[in-house]
Amino acid sequence: MDHATSLQRSTAEAQGISSAAIQSFIDAVEERRLGVQSLILMRNGRIVAEGWWRPYAEQLPHSMYSVSKSFTATAIGLAVSEGRLSVNDAVLSFFPAYVTPEIKENMEALQVRHLLAMSTGHEKDTFPLLAREPEGNWVQIFLSTPITYEPGTHFLYNTGASFMLSAILQSLTGQTVLEYLRPRLFQPLGIENPTWESNRDGINLGGTGLSIKTLDLAKFGQLFLQRGVWNGKRVVPEDWIEEASSIHTPNGDDPNDDWQQGYGYQMWRCRHNAYRADGAFGQFSVIMPEQNAVLALTSGTSDMHAILDEVWRHILPGMHAEPLPDNTEATQKLRKAPGRSGIASAGSVVRGASNGCEDREADHSSGSE
Repeated sequence: MDHATSLQRSTAEAQGISSAAIQSFIDAVEERRLGVQSLILMRNGRIVAEGWWRPYAEQLPHSMYSVSKSFTATAIGLAVSEGRLSVNDAVLSFFPAYVTPEIKENMEALQVRHLLAMSTGHEKDTFPLLAREPEGNWVQIFLSTPITYEPGTHFLYNTGASFMLSAILQSLTGQTVLEYLRPRLFQPLGIENPTWESNRDGINLGGTGLSIKTLDLAKFGQLFLQRGVWNGKRVVPEDWIEEASSIHTPNGDDPNDDWQQGYGYQMWRCRHNAYRADGAFGQFSVIMPEQNAVLALTSGTSDMHAILDEVWRHILPGMHAEPLPDNTEATQKLRKAPGRSGIASAGSVVRGASNGCEDREADHSSGSE
């Protein structure tokens, strides 16, 4: 047992995963230069593969981009469990000082659940409007932005909605999302020194701005896989895990597109009955309940679809219900190959070459940030 992380490590084969399948995934993302910077693969609650490509390293925090949204939603879920609010509360009820007749008419139907499910009714993401006014009052700007569709009827990926969740939590608790989550989530999971960017009013951005390590990203996914329980203690209510990971807003009907499987509460549904926290440039915590597995990835790619395609093409078929025979040759090859991640059978990590991980401009056509 690694007492610092409360996570055990194992060989891949002992947990029913082929090392050759992991190798095949790494070969594929390297060949396509998809910019994977780190990965941690967990099965049955144990780390079976972990590694970082230089210059990225185990102890370096990484910007999570829109993975931040899933943490913000978790804070809302905890606040709901404490009786501080309901997902059916009107957004305007938290900001009475800003209500004018015009804002009331525009916003009176908007509820917290619409913010969570990306169904606010806006025609465009509101976050660029906020970001263009660094000295402005972002809550007031959001509340003044016209709503085109009836809330709850139209999917639009809207980072401004996630900011409003952060603002609501702070209005209720007097704490930022980061401060609120520290004793409730970060400390129980052993997530050390998380940081979160804020606007000029000291409100965490909510939809982006969180920085944590890859191991922390894996722990978050494992917490959801374990239905909110960590080290035998309830951290997040099970009914919130169910709500957050269920489809609340349909967002397409292409069965082969991981961005059209439905949207939960600040989480995306995936193919293969999986779901994920998801951030720009390829930050993922993919939760696979049917396989009892979690895959955490950080990346610097403009083709996020391709990374998930390779996961389903290589890693998923390599998972089996029962342990596999030891494959020392494949395990050693994966551990020692230059430029690739190391298998964690002995808890050691081999860091390789850069793997083309330079930051690039992301194509946000998928709607993910």
